[in-house]
Amino acid sequence: ELMASLQSRLQALWEEQELVLLEARECAKWGEELEVLVRDLCKPQEFERYMMFIGDLEKVLSLLLCLSSRLARVQNALSRMDGNTEPEEKQSLNERHQLLSRQREDAKDLKENLDRRERVVSGILAKYLTEQQLQDYQHFVQVKTSLLIEQKDLEEQIKFFEEQLENLEQSIP
Repeated sequence: ELMASLQSRLQALWEEQELVLLEARECAKWGEELEVLVRDLCKPQEFERYMMFIGDLEKVLSLLLCLSSRLARVQNALSRMDGNTEPEEKQSLNERHQLLSRQREDAKDLKENLDRRERVVSGILAKYLTEQQLQDYQHFVQVKTSLLIEQKDLEEQIKFFEEQLENLEQSIP
């Protein structure tokens, strides 16, 4: 019964993931249309700044989300430790926790820098785009960001339920 429930939940997550991927493809098309518009209207150097920001947006968010999920897994492992845990394992987990915490702080700094760059890019685009086009650009950035977050969240949930299902299957003789 539990296995059927996990399978059902996994199936629902896979279907949801397909919908999010479809939305991501639509967002990518939208991004390509915006890219053409910006290329046509802006100076080459300004267009380059725009493209660098859009590329870095995905990289920095993915890094931040990945580090956060890895840190959460290490924190969960630390919370499950008890008196029977090997000292080497404790030390290893504590070291990973410290490393991931530092890396996540660095990634947060990158995100703050990216946010500043987004304001610069918005300022550049405001000189060339109509109010509606500028709102479309800002909406595109928000949608792209939320889709990246949603994709990562679904990946994590799927991974969790697959691990649960695998553990359950192994526990049954």
